[in-house]
Amino acid sequence: MATKRKSKKRDAIYEVLCSTKSHPNAEWVYTKLKQEIPGLSLGTVYRNLACFQKEGKAVCVGTVNGQDRFDADTSPHAHFVCQGCGSVTDLAGVKKPELPALDAKIDGYQLNFYGTCCDCLEKYAH
Repeated sequence: MATKRKSKKRDAIYEVLCSTKSHPNAEWVYTKLKQEIPGLSLGTVYRNLACFQKEGKAVCVGTVNGQDRFDADTSPHAHFVCQGCGSVTDLAGVKKPELPALDAKIDGYQLNFYGTCCDCLEKYAH
């Protein structure tokens, strides 16, 4: 697929996405860049995140609290999603699950675990 032409806004959006392990949503990226790029719109962030997905430069790791969350690490890896605070964390060392024989070609997979993080467990225990 052809890559869109370079622009300051596009480059900045991708740089912010690559600079965090927080698996941000579009609003988070927008907030990070708004001071630096006053002419940036939330729509521009959404469009570029969608383009990065199509180009294979980013993945959507799921929808948390109604908002898509993104990751610039496109290597196959698992995530833990806290249903309390909405944090998304990479899980190292989780292996690809074994699948039964299929008459199909698998192009990729996502493995997400859902639960409550330690911080939320502690907060709700009191």
